[in-house]
Amino acid sequence: MPVLVGLAGLALVGLLVYGVLTLSPKRTLDEAVEHGQHPLAPSAQTQMPLLAGGGTRTLASYRGKVVVLNFWASWCTPCQEEAPILQRADRTLLRRGGTMLGVTFRDSSPDSQGFVKHYRIAYPNLRDTTGEFAQAYGTTQIPETFVIDRYGHIVAISRGEINEPWLDHAITLAQSA
Repeated sequence: MPVLVGLAGLALVGLLVYGVLTLSPKRTLDEAVEHGQHPLAPSAQTQMPLLAGGGTRTLASYRGKVVVLNFWASWCTPCQEEAPILQRADRTLLRRGGTMLGVTFRDSSPDSQGFVKHYRIAYPNLRDTTGEFAQAYGTTQIPETFVIDRYGHIVAISRGEINEPWLDHAITLAQSA
């Protein structure tokens, strides 16, 4: 009998560990980048509607360009603070053949459109209507930024508000890949 109680206790601990691991955000991308690896950007073929102008796009449609992929929402204070930094960086990226690409996260379209207008954001923004795209990146809170080289590999990740030195370094890293 004590053996059965011990096995039952061990099984419960195993289920608890499994539950915690499956509920925590996926950070395999972060671990790979931290170890000097450059994983392929997930869900690159996922079609998402453009926030403005109609039509859809995929991340894969930007292959051949350095892409700074930023998850944001209009209600996010750090997103509001980094919006001017991202807009300035987009001008530099465009001159170098790259692009900024925004993805709204848990935000209504009218609020997102108001944000874009208020901050005069000129780069394309997509709507992740199902949340699956953000989930593929392990995104659970925002802002989050992924720098992707011209071959579709993630070279830098920021889980939180970015600053200009980090962004400049990450773009340089992506361009040298």
